[in-house]
Amino acid sequence: MDEHPRRRWLDRTRKVLWDAFSHFNDDDGWAMSSHVSLSVLMALFPFLIFVAALAGFIGNKALADRVADILFATWPQDVAGPISTQVHDVLTVPRGGLLTASILITLYLASNGVEAVRTALNRAYRVAENRWFFWRRLQSVFFVVIGAFASLALAFLGLLGPLVVARISGAVPSLAPLLGVLSPARLGATGLILVVVLIASHILLPAARPRALALWPGIVLTLVLWIVSAAIFGAYIERFANYVATYAGLAGVVAALFFLYIVAVLMIFGAEFNAAIQRLREGKLG
Repeated sequence: MDEHPRRRWLDRTRKVLWDAFSHFNDDDGWAMSSHVSLSVLMALFPFLIFVAALAGFIGNKALADRVADILFATWPQDVAGPISTQVHDVLTVPRGGLLTASILITLYLASNGVEAVRTALNRAYRVAENRWFFWRRLQSVFFVVIGAFASLALAFLGLLGPLVVARISGAVPSLAPLLGVLSPARLGATGLILVVVLIASHILLPAARPRALALWPGIVLTLVLWIVSAAIFGAYIERFANYVATYAGLAGVVAALFFLYIVAVLMIFGAEFNAAIQRLREGKLG
């Protein structure tokens, strides 16, 4: 790349990033990130309670614990540890059947997290919501139900995989090293689900957005920043922060909320980045 095209590319990149940040700030992105993070944290327990009820309905309550482990696999360990302990305590409480009024309330509460993400993406893509309220809520509930089934399927594979590999390696000892691959593979599967959920959110939740193939820059940017921020925040919690001294029994919740806030900021900024690129393509970027 010669000097002139490089300078032009850098200038366009600077304009897109500045436009994305400016609109993120003007669209109350900081406040929306707080709304999303708190809503997702509040939706986490109802979602897992629904998963536990669903697992009990299909006859394997132990899968719910596996789902909790999967959900926290991509979190920094010092953030996930305290809150995952509380989650496992919640999942061990015996519950009634699936078809009860309480499970409908649980589904509604879990879907609030999806609605918070929808509102944030609508603002980022600068569109007004004009769809029927009940349609939006049904779509959010659908997200929760599909997420529950996908999580249970992944948890089932996580339980079945080691058994199958152990049986095979018992017959063929040379394949025993496959057992060491299972943990990274499970983390990769969790990451894949995260990518699918992020893509589906950008495509299905906003009232309008750029064409699907034009969404990849913001999605890739979000994923890269998520990985970097998780590593930095994990190191910060481990080496510098003393949440227990500051927040006592609330330390785990505060750390989780702060981490989810960072995740929400980066997700919304990724959408703003896509919107800025679209404005550049339409010649609306100064």
